[in-house]
Amino acid sequence: METTIPSFPGTTAVDVSGRLNTFTPSETDGSKAHSVMMLMLVVFAGGLGLVAMILRLLSPQIRKYAAGGMCRSTARLDGKVALITGANSGIGKETALDLAFRGARVILACRDVEKGEEVATEIRTRVGGAKVEVRELDLADTCSIRAFAQRFLREVNHLHILINNAGVMMCPYMKTADGFEMQIGVNHLGHFLLTYLLIGLLKRSAPSRIVVVSSLAHNFGWIRFHDLHSQGSYNSGLAYCQSKLANVLFTRELARRLHGSNVTANSLHPGTVRSELVRHSTAMSLLFAVFSMFLKTPKEGAQTSVYCAVAEELQSISGKHFSDCVPAFVAPQGRSEETARKLWDVSCELLGIEWD
Repeated sequence: METTIPSFPGTTAVDVSGRLNTFTPSETDGSKAHSVMMLMLVVFAGGLGLVAMILRLLSPQIRKYAAGGMCRSTARLDGKVALITGANSGIGKETALDLAFRGARVILACRDVEKGEEVATEIRTRVGGAKVEVRELDLADTCSIRAFAQRFLREVNHLHILINNAGVMMCPYMKTADGFEMQIGVNHLGHFLLTYLLIGLLKRSAPSRIVVVSSLAHNFGWIRFHDLHSQGSYNSGLAYCQSKLANVLFTRELARRLHGSNVTANSLHPGTVRSELVRHSTAMSLLFAVFSMFLKTPKEGAQTSVYCAVAEELQSISGKHFSDCVPAFVAPQGRSEETARKLWDVSCELLGIEWD
């Protein structure tokens, strides 16, 4: 009787007589492996199906939670003038629509005038007698900002609500017409200059409000005074966070300087909104597409902007930050008075203005 040393499939064994025995996988082994793989695929597909079914069943609750807070104010704005930057899409467009419904004269300040006119036409169609107009404004060009303000001051006698809404997010490195890094240039410096040029009219129109759209991203930002324009190194996400922190700091310092003027200034986080803002980031665009159920619609995202602009209870509230129509947390770096004052001075120097 021959005895063979055990071996594994696909290996060679030696029996006691010295002969070589070669073992290869049997068809049965291959069938088993195939069956296991098929079973795993079935389980995986079943798991996805179960998750999809659960999400579908819970979708009303998920959407309700994702929608966030709603502006419950019924305040009318008849006789009031509102200026909204970047109002030709997203939450800016929805904010304009809401204020028009309330009777305000709404001025859309847009870089793309043609697109702005399309939005204005849509608002007039949806709101009978709506007073809506479009004016060209490129926040990436201080010459455009000054030209806009000069014409505005010549033709408009009052300004009760200024909503600094326009913004750019996570774009490739580029500079404004004045050499500023695009995100700090548009999101902060452009609105800083616009507010400076219109502050006299806002004061004469008091009570008036300034609303600055910031973001939860300010929590992850730091003001890099040594390289404000990211010339040493550039990370699109960090540059965006820096610009949103600048929004919060600007609002708080502006509110301090406006104390007693009957002009208020508040900032806000609109929520995570399905909009064109993420168009520069492929990764963010994919994430937004996959998790769209958990995102706010532009109308839902506009609620806090509207709240800060119209809510009666905020008439004398200034220098605060809001989200979902309630006061929101501000990161420690966003509460630094020293940083806010330094950013104010640096901004004035960069823009060539004096604003005491």
